[in-house]
Amino acid sequence: MESEMKKTEQQKVVVAVDESEESMYALSWCLTNFFPKKTNSTLVLLYVKPPPPVHSSFEAAGYMFSADVNKAMEKYGSETVNSVMQRAEAVYRNFQTAINVERVVGCGEAKDVICGVVEKLKADTLVIGSHGYGFIKRVLLGSVSDYCAKHVKCPVVIVKHPEEK
Repeated sequence: MESEMKKTEQQKVVVAVDESEESMYALSWCLTNFFPKKTNSTLVLLYVKPPPPVHSSFEAAGYMFSADVNKAMEKYGSETVNSVMQRAEAVYRNFQTAINVERVVGCGEAKDVICGVVEKLKADTLVIGSHGYGFIKRVLLGSVSDYCAKHVKCPVVIVKHPEEK
């Protein structure tokens, strides 16, 4: 029993966070349900920036303005990362659990980056919020949580927001 408790206390849990309320709810749910008051576990906050836009060399406007656009996009991306991480930190500060927190920022297609980071870190669990897209949006946009559930090797917890139907 003691070795089982030790294992539970040393888990590495990755929580995918983004700008959505669903991801912050998933983080809160994770902190409430996964971490005891005393733990050596690690919470990994993972944010994935979208891939940079690709410009064709044949687009004169894209070529002329790409440096300015890329600089503006990079600044916006950095501000978004900081904003999301600050919101996530505010969520876990409300919990009375002393926990190790790591921040990881990836860039690319969310589903691929999440799966890659989970594998690289040898995570014990992935927690991800569900955006609750209907059938049409899910078909058009795909479901990151469904993809991750099928492709990562660790258990995946998909947390639905209580307001989701």
